[in-house]
Amino acid sequence: MHENGAQLAISEATIRELHRLARAQTGDAGACKADDGDIVERYADGRSRVRFRPVSAQDTPAAMAQLIVAWDACLVGRRVPPLVVLAALDLDFLCIHPFRDGNGRVSRLLTLLAAYHLGYEAGRYISLERLVEEHKERYCETLEESSRGRHEMGHDPWPFTNYLLFVLTSAYREFEARVGETGAARGEKTGLVTAAVERARGPFRVADTQRACPGVSLDLTRRVLKDLRAKGQVECLGRGRRATWQATPGTK
Repeated sequence: MHENGAQLAISEATIRELHRLARAQTGDAGACKADDGDIVERYADGRSRVRFRPVSAQDTPAAMAQLIVAWDACLVGRRVPPLVVLAALDLDFLCIHPFRDGNGRVSRLLTLLAAYHLGYEAGRYISLERLVEEHKERYCETLEESSRGRHEMGHDPWPFTNYLLFVLTSAYREFEARVGETGAARGEKTGLVTAAVERARGPFRVADTQRACPGVSLDLTRRVLKDLRAKGQVECLGRGRRATWQATPGTK
């Protein structure tokens, strides 16, 4: 995923493959649930309660297909900020709960992949899985808040959305702090920009490179691109703010 995230489609097939890899030692790895099952919270004194009732096994295939259609439609229409769409994708996936087990792990992988598609790459260096685990109690609270009434379209997605944005912001802050700790090394930030350019697949904008290199100034980013162009490693397509860049054919 780190190497080919931009080319790995967000699709039902990809989600099943992520589950297969994450649950390789189980017989139903990569397969949607065959039976209905509630999300039950159990207490130390033996009591339990139904925390959430996911989509039924029968309706799961249609719900997953609709999930992918909604993701694509939102990104094409651009009526909703992309990071909010990312949070909605994760929330809906968890509410569908398509697999018998391993849904949480797959949701974190799906979030990482979707972030890559949107140009947010802090997860390449900072574990989103770890950040979620460090704030697991809040994760469970906001998921329950935002899933309540979801099947009747009466839910409030914002508690979980704000939580996920907090996780992504925390990842960028941690990455920026790490970059700052090594900032005294000569050429360190130049190396970050160069590496981000080398990872880019197809045309990219200066803003895409900046998102991949938090803590690197706009001036330095432009300077590195200019130097790479002078060396014949990249070329600029267009002019002004809408200009895009891409690796010169044959240099990768």
